[in-house]
Amino acid sequence: MDETKLRAWWSCRQGLDGRLEGGSAAEVLAKTGWARSVGSAGPYLTLFARAGLGRPAADAAVARLQIHELPGARGCTYVVPSPDYALALKVGQDFFAVMKTALKLGVGAAEIDRLCGAVVDVLAHGPLDPEEIRRAVGGAARNLGEPGKMKGLVTTLPVALGRLQSMGEIRRIPLNGRLDQQRYRYALWRPNPLDGCRLSGIQAYTELARRFFDWAGPATVAEFQWFSGLGVKAARMAIEPLQLVPLAAGSDRLMSPEDFAQFQSYGIPGEPHVVLVSSLDGISHLRRDVESLLAPEDRRHSLLFGKGLMDLNSHAILDRGRLVGLWEYDTAAGEIVWLPFVPKSRALQAAVDRTEAFIREELGDARSFSLDSPKSRQPRIDALRKAARH
Repeated sequence: MDETKLRAWWSCRQGLDGRLEGGSAAEVLAKTGWARSVGSAGPYLTLFARAGLGRPAADAAVARLQIHELPGARGCTYVVPSPDYALALKVGQDFFAVMKTALKLGVGAAEIDRLCGAVVDVLAHGPLDPEEIRRAVGGAARNLGEPGKMKGLVTTLPVALGRLQSMGEIRRIPLNGRLDQQRYRYALWRPNPLDGCRLSGIQAYTELARRFFDWAGPATVAEFQWFSGLGVKAARMAIEPLQLVPLAAGSDRLMSPEDFAQFQSYGIPGEPHVVLVSSLDGISHLRRDVESLLAPEDRRHSLLFGKGLMDLNSHAILDRGRLVGLWEYDTAAGEIVWLPFVPKSRALQAAVDRTEAFIREELGDARSFSLDSPKSRQPRIDALRKAARH
């Protein structure tokens, strides 16, 4: 298989070829995949790289509930378009791990049921932040003491809030309307997006698989298994109705028959199309595969790491699906520090300049995850600068 063509195809399916320029936030996420959030700049970079959308447009889509951050695949938080709210909640409900922790701490289901009822009652009067909710529900929420603190669960309130979110009863509202932070108020969600959802568990996962292979195909069963959190047998059951076909005889990469036909006639773009994306961008995160985006000569680069090159340790620079460099944002200097794996070009510099201006003027920073900070990323910045000088 021509790896260059495959990388370019993935880039096209991910909307990283310019075809979605000017599209809406909901359209981008529906066509290219849910954006992993974790309090990072990732969702903003996802929308900017694909459609040129700035932060005001993204924040407006959040405020209008056209897109929303909620627990989805594997119980992880993603920014999802409104038509997929019910599906995301449905496939995330099997991964509510905090309830298991609470049970180990002696918290019973009946206690959480009562607390959930109390939370719904107090939110009927309007959105509240967690501290306001805690005060309002009073004794319905209790402190779990030192054992709870050791397991990262200080009170029972997060259990109830998490459960109500997974049920579609409440939703989180970013305090300042931004997606790259993790301070929220909570509000009742009416109507509940799960109202009227008739999908069984396996049907929901089949719909998730349909989207996954549309966003990320050709992909393997193992890659879908990781994204969905399913076991091998359940993943195969979910995929079976889709009647996927192999990319080539003997290949474990699968795609829909319609995509297979399009892939056969697909041509690699002749001109560079460089974009800067986050370390959790869908082109690598959905399949959790970085290695396939690298040219063979780049796969042993000293600044790349991870078992089987599954994860990125810095943000990525891509050209027609090929990973051609790494970057970080230096807040002190107000600039992107970057290392190309290929000779510098006007296309590379223009993409860096465009993204740098977006971050400096609209975001202020480009965190990889909620705990990332200018101080914690300084070693990565220094390593990129050092490597770029040699």
